[in-house]
Amino acid sequence: MTGEHIFQLLAYLLPSIVTGAIAFYFFRMHTNNEEGRRRFLLHKDSQTNTLPIRLQAYERMALFLERISIPSLVVRIAPKTADKAAYESLLIRTIENEFEHNLSQQIYLSDECWSIIKAAKSATVQAIRKAAMSETDSADKLREDILTATMDKQNPSTTALAYVKKEVGELW
Repeated sequence: MTGEHIFQLLAYLLPSIVTGAIAFYFFRMHTNNEEGRRRFLLHKDSQTNTLPIRLQAYERMALFLERISIPSLVVRIAPKTADKAAYESLLIRTIENEFEHNLSQQIYLSDECWSIIKAAKSATVQAIRKAAMSETDSADKLREDILTATMDKQNPSTTALAYVKKEVGELW
């Protein structure tokens, strides 16, 4: 083969190679675009289906935070006996039962939101235990002490509820 034959062969092959490369590039760009479009549509359908469930989870957690709010809790749960320790135990058991009832909602919440809700629950239990350490001798007096001790402070449930509302606002 002579140099002229090789030059002719390259002259014929070069346009074919360039055309093939351009076709490959456009085909690849088209398939990537289609894949992105399908992914977007799948995500959009997923959002449509999961958004109501996520909102329901946030609603349940808002209700939980309202129910364990110290003023609400102490007014709603009256002492059954005059025993201070029994009332403290009843309040803490009520909070724990409410929490366990809503435990599955964590899969729909962000990790940060769930941590804040757990911290609010723990802070509420700690406030009850701290008030129970006082020198009171009856459940009714403990009830008053709990309310008095938490009157001046920001309720942990209020802080957590504000965060839940902020996060729900970001869903839209």
